[in-house]
Amino acid sequence: MGLFTSKHFDTLNELFLAQLKDLYDAEIRLTEALPKMADAADSQELKQAFQSHLDETQGHAQRLEQVFRTLDAEPERETCDAMKGLISEGDDVVSAKGDPAVLDAALIAAGQRVEHYEMAGYGTARSLANQLGLAQAAGLLQQTLDEEGEADKKLNAIAESYANVAAAQA
Repeated sequence: MGLFTSKHFDTLNELFLAQLKDLYDAEIRLTEALPKMADAADSQELKQAFQSHLDETQGHAQRLEQVFRTLDAEPERETCDAMKGLISEGDDVVSAKGDPAVLDAALIAAGQRVEHYEMAGYGTARSLANQLGLAQAAGLLQQTLDEEGEADKKLNAIAESYANVAAAQA
């Protein structure tokens, strides 16, 4: 069931919890997908970026667990259909054949789609936490939002300095 499918929201707190459950599922799914992306990357710099983001992603899941605890709630996953779709697209790239530089550019594109989705989700959750007066939760969510932004910038730098340049020459 997706984030807004067949739900009943009477309070902003209910919506906030649904957002957290969706993000938690997304992070867990991503911890399973990132090793495949790292293995598929040709560039050592890109491999390292995916491996490094795997460590961060595991930390993001733990940070979400902290947010749940600030609400006296157990960490819980609600299927994140959007992340399932983004990972499926990434899997298509992982299994694709072709020029290694072009495939690295495709992996970066898939990775950046994931980062942008996560930034949207964390930005929304942080804003809801602020509206609810949950300063500690908002601070934790902002930390992750900042890290997701940095991961996107790192992928963009790899694309602009290597992958897209090499792919254009292929």
